[in-house]
Amino acid sequence: MDINETLNDLTKSVTDFFFPRRCPFCGAAVGKALLCDRCRDTLPYTEGRALQTGPFGRCASPLWYEGAVRKAVLDYKFKGKMGSLNCFGEMMARCAAEEFSGAFDAVTWVPVSKKRLRRRGFDQSRFLAASLCVDWHTAPVETLKKTADNPPQSGLTDAAARRANVLGVYETADPAAIAGKRWLLVDDIVTTGATLAECVRVLKEAGAADVVCLTLAAARRS
Repeated sequence: MDINETLNDLTKSVTDFFFPRRCPFCGAAVGKALLCDRCRDTLPYTEGRALQTGPFGRCASPLWYEGAVRKAVLDYKFKGKMGSLNCFGEMMARCAAEEFSGAFDAVTWVPVSKKRLRRRGFDQSRFLAASLCVDWHTAPVETLKKTADNPPQSGLTDAAARRANVLGVYETADPAAIAGKRWLLVDDIVTTGATLAECVRVLKEAGAADVVCLTLAAARRS
């Protein structure tokens, strides 16, 4: 084994000892696992029931946005708890493989505005896209830019208001890179699908051959 690999392994072992990996959903120490046994058995998995169609095309999500999942997503999104990324990325990658195998050529994400990026310090959907791409030995491609810092969708309950809130706030980053490809579009949560629909519209107007969507969690529809 290379000396650098040995040192890296030793460093990881020491780090794991003093700062053990925690389950993103309950906080229990999990060693080398991504989540604890209890959460693995009790999380609100969608089991394909969240696969939905609409103006955004098709969207799949591994988890329902409720309970411990909601708290974990909010902790990641607003408190910057990055220790959950490996777990989230693995769940999303598995969901994409199950629901959309062979349906996309490249991965992209729903971006945040420049103002929100400065305030939050990171783009949560970009990080999710990068995490799920790790085992595929690829990298997500920036295709969209958000041109306006519109009010958060979470503050709007009416579906029509959500659609109006995102209309025209996205533009293509590199139209030439979009045309002719089938895209997997990543976001953190899907509620009404208004944001995804607007991003899909922009991508297709730029020549995308198809777009399928993937989120970490989905709100249950009444």
